[in-house]
Amino acid sequence: MTNLSSSTSRNGTAVRSRRSFLKNAGAALAAGFLAPALIPARALGRDGNTAPSNRLTLGLVGCHQGWGDMNSFFGFKDVQPVAICDVDKNTCEDRARNVDRRFGKGTGRYYDFREMFEKAKLDTVIIAPPDHWHGIIGVAAARKGIHIYGEKPLAHTLKEGRAIANAVKQHGVVWQTGSWQRSTGNFFRAVELVRNGVIGKVSRVEVGTLATQNGFDHSLRSNPDANRIGKPPAHIDYDMWVGPAAWMEFDPRFITYHWRWILNFGGGNLMDWVGHHVDIAHWGMGFDETGPVKIESDPKNCNYSRKLPFDAETAYDYSCTYATGQVINVASRFPTGAKFYGENGKWVYVDRGRLSSSNNAEILNAPNNPEAPPVYFSNNHSRNFIDCVKAGKVEGTITPVESAHRSASVGHLGHIAVKTGRTIHWDPVTETIKDDPVATQLLSPSYRAPWVL
Repeated sequence: MTNLSSSTSRNGTAVRSRRSFLKNAGAALAAGFLAPALIPARALGRDGNTAPSNRLTLGLVGCHQGWGDMNSFFGFKDVQPVAICDVDKNTCEDRARNVDRRFGKGTGRYYDFREMFEKAKLDTVIIAPPDHWHGIIGVAAARKGIHIYGEKPLAHTLKEGRAIANAVKQHGVVWQTGSWQRSTGNFFRAVELVRNGVIGKVSRVEVGTLATQNGFDHSLRSNPDANRIGKPPAHIDYDMWVGPAAWMEFDPRFITYHWRWILNFGGGNLMDWVGHHVDIAHWGMGFDETGPVKIESDPKNCNYSRKLPFDAETAYDYSCTYATGQVINVASRFPTGAKFYGENGKWVYVDRGRLSSSNNAEILNAPNNPEAPPVYFSNNHSRNFIDCVKAGKVEGTITPVESAHRSASVGHLGHIAVKTGRTIHWDPVTETIKDDPVATQLLSPSYRAPWVL
């Protein structure tokens, strides 16, 4: 079959398959709807005769969210999964047995990422533990020269994100962020329309995410046996799970997923989604290597959970003004996705499975401006990462580390604006908050001993 690999140069030159991809999507675009172009990984495998010795070795840290990521690599004949790491020994063993069945026995089982990085001889690794671990593990992998597919958000704090970005660049490794929407047809087309000036100059983007309330209410209803609180099961190294975060007693409600709604470990739906929808807003606006200069919250639309142990925002609403005067509004009250507002009442809205505009027939089918730089095209996020690793394209992926850091920064700064209730004046070049020592303290992590970045 035609090779649908999506590797391109960072200047946006698209591979030939883009033409047929968009042609087949044309009818759906005209109707204002396009289902995500997610192509099974097994259909995109190539190099079927690649010898095991020539395959890129792959490891995984964090078996819950990361297991879905690893599955997206299983169809690639030039990739060999070799190691699994998780502090939950039962989950680690289950995932490793699955890999053994698919690729032959011998998959390494590890319960400490440091041991895996020392012993597993990895070319590439998926990093997908809870957010509070991203900084330490990401920097450690980069220092080992391991190419990284890292889950979003990039880091738990803004300074950790900068540390990861610096380490990736210093050690010359390839980084791909799991912001897979960039490799999906409707998001690509929305950005292409905006970049081509089809709706004129964009003055504002509305970025909508879900309210965190929708997440942790489900976990609260589970009402676990109180006798289990403070008593982690023997198969989980809970001290390692907490790691650099402040100590909290074990609670079965948050150990695998609902840690997201606890600010000690995650960032609520705000940080869960900035790596998707703010990422698309930045991509469309050309803000991949910069950030806002002013961040203001709207207190009447912001609130925090009072249902312990969950303390993330249940609602948030803030605006980010950039040096160009353009504004990105981030709010849980908006419909999910990104809505770009241009001139003369024109707009483009995109979300998962949806693409619409103020005039579908005119805007969605508009021809590209031949003078506009082409938009980087990828139709398979995992394949894009592998192709860039093989080609030695450092910072060449469709969602490189600097883009991930800048997108996540909008969430971190929004957290600070909402928490302090003050206007944050930000310098995106020096990455410092002006004249506000209290807010500045919130940029940096505070690690539990003995962990250091």
